[in-house]
Amino acid sequence: METTLYLPVKTFLEEAGYTVKGEIGGCDLVGLSDEDPPVVVICELKLTFNLELILQAVDRAAVADEVWIAARVSARGRGRESDKRYRDLCRRLGIGMLSVSDQGIVSVLVGSVTPMPRTNPKRRSRLMREHQKRKGDPAVGGSTRTPLMTAYRQQALGCASALASGPLKVKEIRAHVPDAAKILQGNVYGWFERVERGVYALTPAGHEALGRWQLPAPLPITPSA
Repeated sequence: METTLYLPVKTFLEEAGYTVKGEIGGCDLVGLSDEDPPVVVICELKLTFNLELILQAVDRAAVADEVWIAARVSARGRGRESDKRYRDLCRRLGIGMLSVSDQGIVSVLVGSVTPMPRTNPKRRSRLMREHQKRKGDPAVGGSTRTPLMTAYRQQALGCASALASGPLKVKEIRAHVPDAAKILQGNVYGWFERVERGVYALTPAGHEALGRWQLPAPLPITPSA
C-alpha cells in the first residue's frame, strides 16, 4: 500500500528541515519550513511511477514551492524510474523524483530545483492553515479508506472529550478548544446536544466517537458554579 512509503518519505523531508504531516488538502504529504513565510513542499505517493502521479504533481504546483513524487523501486529495475524520458519530463516540469527501496531507503532520482508556479493563493493559504492547526501528525499519507483526522475533527473530539463526564458551558470548553462555540453549534457529526442556553452535553454518537478514535482521558475541566 502507498501508506508504507509514508514514513520513509516523511523522514527524508524532515531531515531536509520541514515539518511534515499527512493527508492535508488531498495531498499525501505536506511539509512547511520554519521560515516566514514558510516554504511549502508537497509529495505524492504511488506504488509505481506512472502518468497519474505526474498529473497529481502538476495539480499541486499551484500551491507549493516544491513538488515531489515518490514510488517504490520496481523489483526488476525496469520501472519508470529507469526511463530517461520520464525523468526528463519531471525535470522540465520542476518535479522531484524519490525512489523508496524495500528497506525504506529514499533516494533522489530527480531534484526539485525549478521553482514551481504559485497560481492559487487562496488554495495555498487553506492548505497552510490546515497544516498549522492540526495537532501532531494524525493522518498517514496515502490513506484512502479511513476518515481523515482533520484539524476540525481534532477540535470536535476535544469538545467531546471535555463533555464525556457531563454537560458543560461553552466558555468552559473554549479555553482548551478555541473554536468550541462554532463546533458545538454546528454539530456537524451529531455528537452534541444543547441542554440549555450556552450549555451542551454529549450524545450517544459522541461517546461512540470517543471510543472509535481512542483519544486520551477527557480534558481536565472543572464546571464553574
